[in-house]
Amino acid sequence: MTDTNVFDKRAAGVLLSVSSLPGPFGTGVFGREALDFIDRLKRMDFSFWQVLPLGPLDRGNSPYCGESAFAGNTLYVDPRGLSGLGLVTDEDIYSCIYRGSPHTADYGFARFSRENVLKKAYRTFRENRDAFPLTNDFNEFVKTRPWLRPYAEFKAKKELSGGTCWNTWKEELFSERKEELDNLIEYYSFIQFLFFFQWKNIKKYANENGIRIIGDMPLYIDYDSADVYSDPGDFQIDPSTFKPEKVAGVPPDYYSEEGQLWGNPLYNWTAMKKNGFRWWKERLASALDLYDVVRIDHFRGLASYWAVPYGAKSAKDGHWEKGPGLELFEAFKEIPGYTKDRLIAEDLGVFGQDVIDLLRDVGLPGMRVIQFAFDESRASTNLPHNYDKNSVAYVGTHDNNTVLGWLWEADPKEKEFALRYCGFKGTDWEKGGYKSESCRAMTEAVWKSPAKLSVVSLQDMCGYGKDCRMNTPGEPEGNWLFRTTVEALSGIDEAYYREINSIFGRSV
Repeated sequence: MTDTNVFDKRAAGVLLSVSSLPGPFGTGVFGREALDFIDRLKRMDFSFWQVLPLGPLDRGNSPYCGESAFAGNTLYVDPRGLSGLGLVTDEDIYSCIYRGSPHTADYGFARFSRENVLKKAYRTFRENRDAFPLTNDFNEFVKTRPWLRPYAEFKAKKELSGGTCWNTWKEELFSERKEELDNLIEYYSFIQFLFFFQWKNIKKYANENGIRIIGDMPLYIDYDSADVYSDPGDFQIDPSTFKPEKVAGVPPDYYSEEGQLWGNPLYNWTAMKKNGFRWWKERLASALDLYDVVRIDHFRGLASYWAVPYGAKSAKDGHWEKGPGLELFEAFKEIPGYTKDRLIAEDLGVFGQDVIDLLRDVGLPGMRVIQFAFDESRASTNLPHNYDKNSVAYVGTHDNNTVLGWLWEADPKEKEFALRYCGFKGTDWEKGGYKSESCRAMTEAVWKSPAKLSVVSLQDMCGYGKDCRMNTPGEPEGNWLFRTTVEALSGIDEAYYREINSIFGRSV
C-alpha cells in the first residue's frame, strides 16, 4: 500500500497511541487488541490509523525524546507472541498481567515485567539458537540495520554503567567485562528484532485490510541517546567538554505563554550537509519502512529553529537560527521508496514565511486543527472552510484537549462561535459520551472541509472530557497515561462513523 498517494482521494483516520490500546499488560502491545482495533476501523470505513512515535520513551514517558531515533519501544512487544515462538511459558506471561486500573498506563510495571520476560526469551533463544525458527531472520535483521549495533552497544554500556549518562562512562570497565558486554549487545539486538517482527505483522494485517499507518517522527532526540553518543559531531556539542552549546525549545505560543525549554541537543547542520545528510536519510528511510506515511513533528525546525543557550532557565532566552530547508528534502530523494506524498508536516505553533515557503516548495500537506479556529477575527486558516485540499485536518491532536474539555475551558465568545459555526442544534453542549452532540458537530465540521484527510482521536469518538487528554505541553507530569478498554471500544457508534464517512466522501 505504500506506493499509493496518501492524497489520492478523500479519506479519514483515527488517532490512537499503541500505548492506549486495551489489554492485560499495563500498556497496549502488538497483540490481538491491535488487530481487533484494525478490524473496527475497517468496519467504520476508515482508511488510516495514526499512532504516536513507536520509539523508546524518555524519563517522563514521552515518546518524543527517546534514546534512539531508530529503535523501537520494547514495552510494545506482546508476551503472548513470544509464547507462540516457544520463547516463554504461560507462567511467564501470567507474571506480566497487570492488576491495576485498565484506564491508565502503568509504565513502571510494564518496564519491570517486560524486561523479565524479554530476558527469559533471550536466554531461551541462546540455549536453542539452532532450533529457533527465526534465527536466520534475526541474523539478517542484524546485518541490514546499520543503526542496530551502535544502539545495542549504547544500551549494553549503559546497563553495565548502572544507567548513568554516556558522558560519565569509563571505557576500561567495558574492556574488563567484554564477554558480558557482548552478551548484552546481542540481547538488545534480539529484543529489537522481536519488536520489529511483531510490528511488521501488525502493519501487514492493517494494509491487507485497507488501513494505512501514519507514524510520527520526532524532530529531536535526547542528549543521552545512542545517536549523540555514537556521533556527537552531528550535533551542536562542544568536542572538548561534550556539553551542548545550544538546546532546543520553542518561543511562547498557543500551548505555553512562557515557551517550552525542551533541552534536546540541536543538530550541526553544517556537518550534516558535508556528509550528504547521511544520518537524516537513514532515519527517514527507517521511518518509511516502519509506516506507510510519516508525520514530521515540529516541521518548522527544518526551516528555522529556536536555539536556547545551554544552561538558560527559560526558552524566552532563545533566538531563531536557519535550518537546512529545501536542501534536506532534495537529499531525501535519494532514499529508495521516498515520495513527498508519504510525508505530512506538523506546521503548528509559531512560524513565519520561511516555513510557508518550505511547505510550498516541497509540496507537503500541513495540519489544521479546528480547536485553533475560533478567534474573534474569524479569518483563521484553521476554520474548516479555509482548509487547503493538500492538508490534514484534525478534530484534535495528542497535544490538544478533548473537544468536550476544550468547550468547557474556551472563552465564552469562542465557544458560542464554535457551536454556531459547527451547526450545533442541541441544548446541552456539556453532555459527553458516544453520542455527544457537541463532539459530533465539531467532527462533522472537519469532515465537511476540503482537506483530503481528516482525523479524529479515539477520546473524541467516545465523547470524553479533559481527564482523558493525552498530553498537556509544558506540563512535566500526568501525561501519556490514557488507555481505552474493550468495553469502551465496543460502545462506539460504528454506524454513525460509517455514515459520516460516506456522506462526506471519506469512505474506503
